[in-house]
This record gives sequence, structure tokens and C-alpha cells, in this order.
Amino acid sequence: MNQLNRREFLKGSSAFMTLASFGLFGMDFKNQDGPIRTALIGAGWYGKSDLFRLIQVADIDVVGLADPDKNMLEAAGKLVSERQKSGKVPPLYENYQDLLAKEKPELVLIGSPDHWHALQAIDSLKAGAHVYLQKPISVDVIEGEAILAAARKYNRVVQIGTQRKSTPHLITAKKEIIDTGKLGKISHAEVCCYFHMRANGNPPVQEVPDFFNYELWTGPAPLRPYDGLPHTRWWRTFMEYGNGITGDMCVHMLDTVRWMLKLGWPTQVTGTGGIYVQKDGKSNIADTQTAIFEFPELNVVWQHRTWGNPVDPEYPWAFKIYGENGMLAGSTMQADYFPYGDGEEPIHYDVVYEKEEYPEDVTEDRIELNAAPATRLHMKDWLKAIDNNTRPIADVEEGHISTASCILANISMELGGRPLRYDPKSMTVIDDAEATAKLRRPYRAPYQHPEPSKV
Repeated sequence: MNQLNRREFLKGSSAFMTLASFGLFGMDFKNQDGPIRTALIGAGWYGKSDLFRLIQVADIDVVGLADPDKNMLEAAGKLVSERQKSGKVPPLYENYQDLLAKEKPELVLIGSPDHWHALQAIDSLKAGAHVYLQKPISVDVIEGEAILAAARKYNRVVQIGTQRKSTPHLITAKKEIIDTGKLGKISHAEVCCYFHMRANGNPPVQEVPDFFNYELWTGPAPLRPYDGLPHTRWWRTFMEYGNGITGDMCVHMLDTVRWMLKLGWPTQVTGTGGIYVQKDGKSNIADTQTAIFEFPELNVVWQHRTWGNPVDPEYPWAFKIYGENGMLAGSTMQADYFPYGDGEEPIHYDVVYEKEEYPEDVTEDRIELNAAPATRLHMKDWLKAIDNNTRPIADVEEGHISTASCILANISMELGGRPLRYDPKSMTVIDDAEATAKLRRPYRAPYQHPEPSKV
């Protein structure tokens, strides 16, 4: 099989143009026949969604799925068999390490809960795979530094699932509004989420079902009393497994602002908030939080509430970038340029769907139709970077900066709202030993926290 036939990136009329722009596969895949050996760790909703988008744009063979929930794993295997060309149910593994050792995938997608991201990403990189890692990349700052160190040491391409950078209408808005200087001098930005995402229940402690390995699912995190299946949303409501709404949702919009404005590390991060309203449930993540990410002559201000109504109903999860001549608002669904004064008309950008090109999107269970084109483009960018041995648009370093900034906002909140200045060279919070100690969470034995110098 020649290489062009092997690499049928796109299904449809635009295949030739896509191949021409991406080039044929180089690096690991240049002299290899057959589809790319691909594995998924974490067979839940979002992991499957990422994998299905990759199946749509690349010639892959899913050689393994891993998840500690046997029922979820078997259901995912059946769905994959219906999607991939071979029609085969891929090998199913409870433990991802067994999958990596036996199947030796070239590509690994990680869609597990946040507390597993670091260990699974580093192990996949050590096994020789290129990695597509869902955001946030880590639950603490030093985990993120370790993933970055591993990606560079093993020369693998890591794409982070911050796919707003690959969202068609936001790409266009950036080119036409930000890059052309329409806003003038930009000196303020706001990011927000007002979705009611915080679970507030009090389920009783229960017996762990036979099909679910709760010990393995918990991994390096503290072992909570089992009170029901943690997926899909329940685990997100506990700080043991993530970083709350800020870690989950701010990371997307902060990353988008950083991408649009070419921002690096914030010089200072401050966070305040807590559980102010929804006090009755088991959830221990903040229901109200504000954070300030300071950059030179620019503050990015974050606000979330898991109660009440959004400030702007048109933009409940969004960014707004303010310049001296106007404002650009953006979300997964739309973008709007609002000029100041009467001399210029507003510009509206609609979300792009690809229902005709990918009709299977319409019937896929729980799919985020608005995000599917962005994820496909994100996958293509990842593959292009592998081919060219270059950095993808959502390179692990960028994902680390956005993730760590949100984690610092939480640490600041925990410490009473004092400002924190992180130094990535020394991997410390400047002049703050107490905050520096919180950059590394304790791991449950026998798991060992990864260290950047030892990956």
C-alpha cells in the first residue's frame, strides 16, 4: 500500500486539499504500512467523542481501550467496532499499563478524570506514543511540569484538548478583529462560566459494584467512601479529583485569551471565593469564585457562579476582550465584535457545523455538535505536527501554563486570597513557601508523584 492510500485523512471532497496542506506522514509513520495504532485511556463520554472525531479524519486502527468500569468499557468497544473501518471490537483492558505494554500504540488519547492525567500521559510518552491529552493537563502544578519534561525528553507530540484554538468561528474572529488591530490597545479581558455544573447531592455510601474497580479508578487520589458511580459529573464536584469549575472551565477561556493575545505566564494570580450558596450537598468545590490573572498592562478577570443567572445570557461561558476601540466577545457558539462609537457596524460570527459532511454526528449520543468541527481540526493539527516534528497549536507547554494558572487561582483562594507569583524556572511561588508546598499534591500510596527531573 502506498503512503497516500494509507493516509486517507479526510473522508470527502476536501481530502486532496487537506493532504496537500498537511503533507504525507513523516517521522514515526513514514515507512510504515497500514493504519496508525491508536489507543484510548478513559472510555467515558468525552474520551469516546475524541476518538470518534479522530476516526473521522485519520486512518487509524483502535488497538485498545482501557477503563476500570467493565460495563462502560464493553459498551465503548461495541461503539468503536461500529465506527472503525475494520469493524473489530478492540482489545479491552481494565488497567491502561497492560494496554501500553501489550499493544504498543503509536497514538494515545487520554480522556480519564483529571487526577489520572499526569501518570497516564507520562507512561504513554515513555511507551513511545504521541499523546492527545484532555484538559486540564494536571491537578497540581508540578504534575504539569513533569508532563512537559517528559514530552520534551521523549520527543513526542502532545496536543491538549483546549480546542477553542481550533474553533472555526473563533479563528476567523481572531484573524479579522484581533490580528488586524481593530480593537486598538487591549487592556482588559473577562472570562466567565455561569453554568450550574456543581453537583449538590448527598447519595448514601454503597457497596462497590462488581463491574467497577473503584480502587484503580481512584488511583493516586484520596480514597473517598464509595457513594455511587463517579462518572459522568459526580467526580468533578470534588477537589480530590480536580480543581473545580475554575480548573475545568476557566482553563478553556483563559487559554483562548492567551492564544488570541499571545500571552505567556501571568505575572501574578489572585483568587477568592468559596461555597457561599450551595452548602447542603457533599460537593467541596467552590460555587462562587473570582480570579485575576495579571499580565503587563492587562488583567484577565475570571468569574464563575454555579447558581443564579449569567451576567450576559448570550455569553454564559465565554471571553470578552476589551480594547480602546471596541470589544470582542466569544464562546463555543458564536462571537461578536462591538465597536465603540457610530462609525462602524458590529460583526457577528456564527458557530460552524459539519452535519452534511459528517452525518454520523447527528445521531451520536451526547455529542457536542458545536465542538465537533473544532475537535476534528484539533486532531488534524496534532497529526500534522507529528508528521513535521513540530509543536501543535495546543502544545503541552501552552496547556500547562493555562492549567497551572487556574490551579494557582485555587491555591490563592485557599490561602485567603493572597497574590501568587509563580516562577517556572525554579518551580516555586516567589517568596511564599506555604504556597510552594501546595504546588505538589500528596499521592496515595503506593503511587509516586512524578517529578520533572526524574521522568
